[in-house]
Amino acid sequence: MTVVRFLGGTALLLSMLVGAAQADELFKLANNQKISCSRGLAPGKLNTATCKSYTYIFNTKTSESYRCQVSLALTRDNKEVINVQTDGSCTKRPRIFETDSNYAFDATETEPPNTNSFFGQGGYSIWAADTTEQKVRGCIIISSGLGSDISKCLDMTFQ
Repeated sequence: MTVVRFLGGTALLLSMLVGAAQADELFKLANNQKISCSRGLAPGKLNTATCKSYTYIFNTKTSESYRCQVSLALTRDNKEVINVQTDGSCTKRPRIFETDSNYAFDATETEPPNTNSFFGQGGYSIWAADTTEQKVRGCIIISSGLGSDISKCLDMTFQ
């Protein structure tokens, strides 16, 4: 029940952010939010469940983005919930385009760690389009496994 309330509260917070973003259209929430959960079960012992969700907030004028993540960890035994911990923050990402304009975007990422992540936490992609002209840029960012991410962006050609 605590997880449901937490996720409901998260959805409410995100919808408030969307409402605020639509008011001035400067910041937009990505259409591609994800959630992943895992659990550890041991008969007669403590059980844990952890859920993480992320999304991206995009500045439609500057093409800067923020990756936001929220997590909840729940520990219980067979009778009661013993502990609930939450965490979350947003991290600024670099600009996609060098100049200001009017941009649209979307973003997605691999779920860490899995078979899609070759070196550590996997990667993510961001697509951004200048809505004032036919200009689209795709970026892929992956973890090198050596402490720094590798980021490459490419302008799309239209044929």
